[in-house]
Amino acid sequence: MQTILILGAGLSSTSLIRYFLDYSGNHWKVRVGDINLENAREKVKDHPNGEAFSFDVHNIDQRRREIENAHIVISLLPARMHHLVAESCVEIGINMVTASYLSPSIRALDSAARKKGIILMSECGVDPGIDHMSAIQMIQRIEEEGGELLAFESSTGGLVAPGFENNPWQYKFTWNPRNVVLAGKEGARFLHNGKFKYIPYHKVFQRTETIQVPELGAFEVYGNRDSLTYRDTYGLHNLQTMFRGTIRRPGFCEAWDIFVQLGATDDTYVMEDTENMTYREFINRFMAYQIDIPVETKLARYLGFSEDSSMMKRLQWLGIFDDRKIGIPGLTPARVLQKILEEKWELDPGDKDMIVMQHQFDYMKEGIHTKRYSTMVFIGQDTRHTAMSVTVGLPLAMTARRILEGSFNKTGVQLPIHPQIYNPVLKELEDYQIKFVEEEVRIS
Repeated sequence: MQTILILGAGLSSTSLIRYFLDYSGNHWKVRVGDINLENAREKVKDHPNGEAFSFDVHNIDQRRREIENAHIVISLLPARMHHLVAESCVEIGINMVTASYLSPSIRALDSAARKKGIILMSECGVDPGIDHMSAIQMIQRIEEEGGELLAFESSTGGLVAPGFENNPWQYKFTWNPRNVVLAGKEGARFLHNGKFKYIPYHKVFQRTETIQVPELGAFEVYGNRDSLTYRDTYGLHNLQTMFRGTIRRPGFCEAWDIFVQLGATDDTYVMEDTENMTYREFINRFMAYQIDIPVETKLARYLGFSEDSSMMKRLQWLGIFDDRKIGIPGLTPARVLQKILEEKWELDPGDKDMIVMQHQFDYMKEGIHTKRYSTMVFIGQDTRHTAMSVTVGLPLAMTARRILEGSFNKTGVQLPIHPQIYNPVLKELEDYQIKFVEEEVRIS
């Protein structure tokens, strides 16, 4: 039997592990390792082809021993640990797949991986992952149809599903809260009408676009990191516009920008005495020293809102003016804010989440300017089988399966932008109702 080694048994592993166990038959053994043995056991349960074990990535001997006995390695560890696994995979000569962004440390292993004849495949989740696969497939189709691509815009968001957006922010955490708190820190770079554009962090949530999602209505989009890196990834050097963004419900970005402008998302310094500081005092630390004016009044004046505005009601609902103690020492402002939000933005039992992804392609064909929309909406089953975990875990599993079965023959550091990967994976995802709906509009 071939051994599939899965390192990490967090939320995104649920669908992936189940996929391999369901298809394991008499030819796959699925070993799941996690620093918390109970996490691994809970995911494997009593399946005869599954085995859970305690795993510490920093234990070099254990890491090498496990990889030596595997036929493929899937790392679902925190992104900062992937390079440790990748280095051992190159040393031993075993293929590795992850869902995380391709890091410089793994990119640097390309030559060594090629010499070993192995694959280090990154960005196989939802975003990055499904976004790559679906975009490249559509770009290829437009070119085959004789179209000349002019503009490409792509946005994705992890949100609560319709009917469950039952708080003033219409938002809850469906993934890593820290990533949400620190979103936009790198600013945004993109191409618009042939001009390079840059949005600094303090303006990211003020410069948004609006998109329309079939049957769901309007959403807003803010710029996501450096869109220009994907010109090389997708081979699109002649475009007039290229933009990647993150989707939120209307009004979210304006409200979130309050914390950005306050400095409450800063993660570069530790605040003093956060164990005894109250949430109210935390917000007041960013305000001018005026002891005769309530914090609410100072904040409303600072932001230019009335105290009875809907924006202030959103802030009050979060509890940021409460006199409750934070209770944890040595926190940065961003860590304090994360603690506040985790108390309010947690998914409730019975909640469902949703992934929304939309690509927009502008192209010319026979003198006609056309815009093609390709939209995917996927709703999770519950708080365990979330849309986020399913759309991360399944494409990762399906990509690893193609590599394990030998249908992808390239080596070195790779992304899932090759037809041997994206065509069968996208087709199989449709069996799980993860699929795109297309619409075309003639511009001129």
